[in-house]
Amino acid sequence: QVKLVESGGGLVQPGGSLRLSCAASGFMFSSLAMHWYRQAPGKERELVATVNAAGDPLYYLDSVKGRFTISRDNAKNMFYLQMNNLKPEDTAVYYCNAIVTVHLVRGPYWGQGTQVTVSS
Repeated sequence: QVKLVESGGGLVQPGGSLRLSCAASGFMFSSLAMHWYRQAPGKERELVATVNAAGDPLYYLDSVKGRFTISRDNAKNMFYLQMNNLKPEDTAVYYCNAIVTVHLVRGPYWGQGTQVTVSS
């Protein structure tokens, strides 16, 4: 079955860095765009970044441009979010996401999320 598993979250001071990873299985990973979302307490989930199947970044949320980098390794069925110069407003649960067709039904699949807390 489709499975997405995030890792790499944690507590970091402002200005610090984290690298999130997402392990994907159960679908043709190398043929699909992949996405990172985040959800802060009391806020709606928002799209942070998208990478296409070839590894080209397609989208960054304005507030993370120049600080975050999305990438992928199709040989390992992994994709990543490198987060630099983190700010307190980046604190959220981060989710990886893919739109996958299973048994002719196309829908979103989510990981369980990984908490990122930016605080001094």
